[in-house]
Amino acid sequence: MKILRWAYDRRGVVRGYFDRFPHTTFYLKRIRNYYFLSAADWNESDPEVTPADREEINILINRELGREHAYLQRKTRNLT
Repeated sequence: MKILRWAYDRRGVVRGYFDRFPHTTFYLKRIRNYYFLSAADWNESDPEVTPADREEINILINRELGREHAYLQRKTRNLT
């Protein structure tokens, strides 16, 4: 999966668009030092978003914004 584009939406929120889901908008909220997928405007013409897709979206956005290390070191990562 690749990022098509991303943009700051409003305070603490980033919108992301990905090649696998070209008609869906993903919203990621800032939590401390990283961004986490919080919502999506899913379009029926796109495939269903799986948990693995959500994880990849989180990693791609955080990598693009230079926050991948903080995302990978989050406390909840060790609970799963």
